Amino acid sequence: MASWNSVPLEVLSNVFGWTAFCAWSVSFYPQIILNFRRKSVVGLNFDFVVLNLTKHSSYLIYNASLFFSSIVQRQYRQKYGFDQLIPVAANDVAFSAHAVLMTAFTLFQIVIYDRGNQKVSKTCIAIASAAWIAAASPVLSKILFFVHSWISFFSLWKW
Repeated sequence: MASWNSVPLEVLSNVFGWTAFCAWSVSFYPQIILNFRRKSVVGLNFDFVVLNLTKHSSYLIYNASLFFSSIVQRQYRQKYGFDQLIPVAANDVAFSAHAVLMTAFTLFQIVIYDRGNQKVSKTCIAIASAAWIAAASPVLSKILFFVHSWISFFSLWKW
């Protein structure tokens, strides 16, 4: 199993990783607070929220599978080398989980607050649906035909 060869580099990586987590996580709150104060989502681009939820969900699936699954980690090392570090840290999993929750909460605000005559576009629905169907097809192949390794499947979620 690979490990850091330098304690200072490991510390620096953790500091930068958690700093990025904080910086990017804070970015979700102004919109949520604005929606709450106005009790309205008029002017918010609903397509952005739907596509953002798709993006962050796929990122969470990739991060969580590579971080928590020993099977996926073993397959990663078999593919890229046993001397390679797993490229996902705890801050990556924390950020992607937080991003999914905050984006889902923003989507919930779209449902409960005044939205005027805005709605999600058909193009956005088609793109998001295609992304989820494309991502799910290897799962069906894995289950039905046993043709893909899990690392191949989860790498698709890295978009």
